[in-house]
Amino acid sequence: MNATAKNAGGRLRLKISLDSWEPAIWRRVEVDKDLTFWEFHRVIQEAMGWDDDHLHEFRAAGRVVGMPSLDDNMFGGQPALPEDTTTLGELLARQRKFRYWYDFGDDWWHTIAIETRLPPDPAAPRAVLVAGEGACPPEDCGGVYGYANLLDVLKDPEHEDHEEMIEWLGDDFDPNRFDLPTHAQRVSQVVAR
Repeated sequence: MNATAKNAGGRLRLKISLDSWEPAIWRRVEVDKDLTFWEFHRVIQEAMGWDDDHLHEFRAAGRVVGMPSLDDNMFGGQPALPEDTTTLGELLARQRKFRYWYDFGDDWWHTIAIETRLPPDPAAPRAVLVAGEGACPPEDCGGVYGYANLLDVLKDPEHEDHEEMIEWLGDDFDPNRFDLPTHAQRVSQVVAR
């Protein structure tokens, strides 16, 4: 399929915000509507700075989108839509927001707002990161409460776990720093035409 045909459905400008955290940690991306949810998962991972070490799913238009599992019908729910074949355009036509859940243990919930629906642009990359703020929390830090505790430990050189956390993260971890050029390059490589 050529680039013009692939992008015939248009594009979306999306703001991905990590829930339950202040100051806000967010990313703004522009993506083709023909991206599958699996491809969009990979965009989120690179844009946010996650390592893709954990399970994930999307909640959109009253449906779960992810990898189908035997547990889907355990509580009478509908089977998950397959993320590798369901496209953003198929499910988001009337949506203004949807959710992304990463790491079912740490429970990193993201709200994704559809800011603008854009016309097709065959010359544009299939996904581009255009803005963002705040460092992504480290993997396996214990979710929102664990991350808050981690930041408290990092601020207190007298804390018994301070040296261990510095060794784990490095002494240059800054929760307010976001390296847009580096993350933008990673996003552009995830779903290249």
